[in-house]
Amino acid sequence: MKSSRIQTERIVIFQQQAPSGPYIDYDGLPVLSAAESERELVHPYAQMTSGQYITPGGGRLLILTVGMHHEITLDHTGCPAQNHKAKSNAFMRLALAAEGHCLQAGCQHSASYQGGAFRRFQVLTEGIDLTTFVRSLLAIELGDFTPTGILEEHSNRIAGPIQRAASASYPI
Repeated sequence: MKSSRIQTERIVIFQQQAPSGPYIDYDGLPVLSAAESERELVHPYAQMTSGQYITPGGGRLLILTVGMHHEITLDHTGCPAQNHKAKSNAFMRLALAAEGHCLQAGCQHSASYQGGAFRRFQVLTEGIDLTTFVRSLLAIELGDFTPTGILEEHSNRIAGPIQRAASASYPI
């Protein structure tokens, strides 16, 4: 029953996350709906908590904490600059780094990475710190893959290298 309630909450939040127009320019970012422009613009050095944000790279960030995991959605619909191979690879590496912590803790799920403009991640609450993970996401948006490399190295030390096909999608 709890799983059904959580799924319903996700659907409601995702519906709220992508409202229809009118669309407006927002602080030099790709156009957003009027409702989205009311969301907080996330600061790269801010402490992160569950909520809905707009990122410096123009993405829509949703963070939910469900059980032992943070479920993070980064929506880059309408942001073509965020959808190229190097960034997609870095986002996948970051998801695999998060999976390393999950494997170490005994979780049974696969890496929750879904490529494309609508990216979803699952991060163990006792694994990578939420703020650290989100800062790595924001760094990728801005073209800096160094934080992802650091998290990936740490994950490899605790759980060994985690390999997945670059073109695969992993559901949450």
